[in-house]
Amino acid sequence: MNKKGRLVLFSGPSGVGKDTLLDILLKKRPEIRHSVSITTRKKRENEVDGVDYFFISRDRFENMIDNNGVLEYTQYGVNLYGTPKEPIDNWLSEGETVILKIEVHGAENIKKMYPEESVAIFIMPPSIEVLEQRLRNRGTENEEDLIRRMEIATSEIEKSVDYDYIIVNDNLESAANEVIKILDN
Repeated sequence: MNKKGRLVLFSGPSGVGKDTLLDILLKKRPEIRHSVSITTRKKRENEVDGVDYFFISRDRFENMIDNNGVLEYTQYGVNLYGTPKEPIDNWLSEGETVILKIEVHGAENIKKMYPEESVAIFIMPPSIEVLEQRLRNRGTENEEDLIRRMEIATSEIEKSVDYDYIIVNDNLESAANEVIKILDN
């Protein structure tokens, strides 16, 4: 009998450290599958296509939606972000643990689609002030984008109560160890 895999929904506001935390987790647990999202956003200087995201055109993204190739998607600012469906279903059917870095509305929808297989983890900043400082230090957004990201962050944090677990990311190593404890149980 083929054991069903587990889907870990990994959310938190922009700037909370999800990517860095994921990097640590995947080094500690290389057997975990990481679903790479697709986006219409332009690639940042430090990002790698196919590793951080698959950077695709809006036309290609919409074509994938039309052909049921996207598990979920959302518009964040002016860009589309989504989860390709096929690799997730394949990994779950093979009994793999899969981590999806996903925004809160997508997590809510996927939790409904995969109620037995999914566990939702929200990564929380130590404070809203720390989050704003992290975003400013990143230097990738202008002031208008930063204000919009902070407004979105506030509404995302309000949704954290719907998650199975909340982890405060004030120390990357201890936050990663908390996620691993959740995965081991």
